[in-house]
Amino acid sequence: MPELRAHNITVSVDGYAAGPRQCLEHPLGEGFGDMHDWMFAALRDRADGKGGIDVEYVERSEENIGSTIMGRNMFGPQRGPWEDESWTGWWGPNPPFHHDVFVRTHHLRPSVVMEGGTAFHFTDESPERVLARAFEAAAGQDVRVGGGAATVQQYLRAGLIDELHLAIVPTLLGRGERLFDNLGDGIDGYRVAELVGSPSATHARLVRR
Repeated sequence: MPELRAHNITVSVDGYAAGPRQCLEHPLGEGFGDMHDWMFAALRDRADGKGGIDVEYVERSEENIGSTIMGRNMFGPQRGPWEDESWTGWWGPNPPFHHDVFVRTHHLRPSVVMEGGTAFHFTDESPERVLARAFEAAAGQDVRVGGGAATVQQYLRAGLIDELHLAIVPTLLGRGERLFDNLGDGIDGYRVAELVGSPSATHARLVRR
């Protein structure tokens, strides 16, 4: 049965998944710029034919994914009504998704079809309805929640995420968006199924009980 998965969600030791004041110059928030160095290094190692724990988790994140859900903050730096619809994401003309991507936002705009098969669809529907559309688009494959923190929180609160992979990096941020805040009873339905470390990050895999 297809699942909803979240992978490579990078957090600091004190639980922050994004820094404050996200903008064009600081897309992940101030102080968060090097938090994904573990993943970029893993991608380089994979390209060079090397393996390792970090490479393994990056490769897992790409297996059997047929569509993606993300929040407005992950798609771009703009907030509020779209003043400029020429923005089509951080990833250039050929984004790495190559499937349907559902962007959750209060401000709708027409879908954007990119090179390589990526199509961004903008929706203000409920998390459950967006997930249903994503499962339909995935055609039997799994759906990935790409981020940001608020979007992952919404699906955790609803108990809809089947698997959550965290990469905990050895940094203290002290401010920003904490991933596990405001979950209520949502986190009670999960357990830690796997915990393994590399020199760059500690990987935790949470699954539904």
